[in-house]
Amino acid sequence: MSKGQAVHKPRENWTFAGADEDARPSLPEVNGTVRVPTGGPWLRRLFAFLGPGYMVSVGYMDPGNWATDLAGGAQFGYRLLCVILLSNLMAILLQALSCRLGIATGRDLAQACRDSYSRPVNLLLWLACEVAIIACDLAEVIGTAIALQLLFGIPLIGGALIAALDAFLLLILMNKGFRFLEAFVIALLVVIATCFAIQIAAAAPPVGAMLRGFIPSPEIATNKDMLYVAIGILGATVMPHNLYLHSSIVQTRAYARDEAGRRDAITWATADSTIALMLALFVNAAILVLAAAAFHTSGHADVAEIGQAFELLSPVLGLGIASTLFAVALLASGLNSTVTATLAGQIVMEGFLRLRIPPWARRLITRGIAIVPVVVVTALYGESGTAKLLVFSQVVLSMQLPFAVIPLVRFVSDRRKMGVFTIPRWAAGLSWIVAGIILVLNGKLLLDIATG
Repeated sequence: MSKGQAVHKPRENWTFAGADEDARPSLPEVNGTVRVPTGGPWLRRLFAFLGPGYMVSVGYMDPGNWATDLAGGAQFGYRLLCVILLSNLMAILLQALSCRLGIATGRDLAQACRDSYSRPVNLLLWLACEVAIIACDLAEVIGTAIALQLLFGIPLIGGALIAALDAFLLLILMNKGFRFLEAFVIALLVVIATCFAIQIAAAAPPVGAMLRGFIPSPEIATNKDMLYVAIGILGATVMPHNLYLHSSIVQTRAYARDEAGRRDAITWATADSTIALMLALFVNAAILVLAAAAFHTSGHADVAEIGQAFELLSPVLGLGIASTLFAVALLASGLNSTVTATLAGQIVMEGFLRLRIPPWARRLITRGIAIVPVVVVTALYGESGTAKLLVFSQVVLSMQLPFAVIPLVRFVSDRRKMGVFTIPRWAAGLSWIVAGIILVLNGKLLLDIATG
């Protein structure tokens, strides 16, 4: 096949121009291991692709979201619901691009960057992604520690140390098969959604106020406090490492590695992620709505910590089990996020550096780095310092977004790399607008921080 043909027609082993032909596939131990039916009812085929989208959606409802959504709802009522909606729509678009890249090229985003950029640029992108993963892990450690404290009375420092033991959770689940791992994640997502559905029913928020909250307000850009929380919500919702993760785990499906098979896989994988992210929208909106209904109008607008919310929920809502449901959902969220962050870290390290270390070792290193600031801040400043650290971690995540979004949009818009799977011009234009919004919001936040 000539070079010109390769531009327009996918090859069996599709790679970027200049990529090594003998390069290892992404996550080789599970690549192409989940069987996909070639015919039959559409529901059966959709079910075969359900899983990666839900694993990705975990990152959109991790403990970091809780802090920003609680702060947003308690301080500003329903006004930041529009930010959650916008963030979720951006996430749906970006995750669709991510799975398209992985299926069309057979490369995850980290591998694609390594194939296309110089070593210094790749090192910069790798470091940015590692910072994002550490920030995400920081939120997971804090969230898990708080949940353990609320449910069992374990001190925060002790809970943070116990959180290190989940380093082996992914290893156990992966040994049982990737489909088992997906089932575990989905089961915990069902627990989270059920807990919040019960609490929202008890809170009975006004429908009109909620609907008005989905309409953007200029005040978000002019109010520095509201903007800070809004960008925290953006950082907590659109997760940089999720773009690397999704481009890899969609390749676990054993679809035909030809043009027709890839095109079909892109359709079903996009449906999977869109459905899953709508669940994430419900959970994120539910956290903010719960905070707005319970705290904003009841004299508790200063609630910004998960522990405060736990103590107040049952008395304010008049539902004895409300606080327990809140803590159970938080613990499930922390466990779920552990699994996906570990996988993302493995994909990033192998993709950028071609460095393979045992998953448990990778997990212990990442979690160890995250535990140190949690222990130090908790010892020095107590629970209030931990809560501020949780929100700050989400702002750090938002700052890392451009380093993942810009390469992704650039790759899927490049016909030399994507061939017939290149996104249309309107989609490319919309994607660059999303990237521009992220850059502008981050720039505004940095300016506000620099000017005090």
